Amino acid sequence: MRRGILVGIPVLGLAVMVQTSIIGRINLLNGAADLVLLILATWGLQERVRSAWVWGAAAGLLVGFISGVPWYIYLVGYLVVIGMARSLAHHVWQAPLLAMFTVTLVGTLVLLMLTYLERSLLEAPLVFNLSFVRIILPSILLNLLLAIPVHALIRSLANLLHPAEVVS
Repeated sequence: MRRGILVGIPVLGLAVMVQTSIIGRINLLNGAADLVLLILATWGLQERVRSAWVWGAAAGLLVGFISGVPWYIYLVGYLVVIGMARSLAHHVWQAPLLAMFTVTLVGTLVLLMLTYLERSLLEAPLVFNLSFVRIILPSILLNLLLAIPVHALIRSLANLLHPAEVVS
């Protein structure tokens, strides 16, 4: 577990930098992909990984403090993503790509709905239909497009750090 946490620090730091400098600039309408969410979803889906909750909390705090959204929105959103991924990894599916798409779809929807509610209740009221069509749906599409390459990279990292036990 310690090795996973130590690797998580540079991986999440690099992901946040790439997210803010490159991925965040690639917009579809007003939606943007969330690289950190995709990394957390993939990491949480790996059965042998034990540090997923720590990665989720660290990423939530890190992204929460550098974004314009209150810090607790990302913390709660990312922990929901980890919880859903861990639940699917242990109890429901053995189809990793289908589980990744499900966690990505629902996780993006949860995170953006939390952001929408916070903006609507505490700041300026937003029109839901416009927000859904211009921000939420494009963000889901971009996240689903990036889900496959991110899944491949992070799954390789997880297999490198936590190799399967060979039964003799």
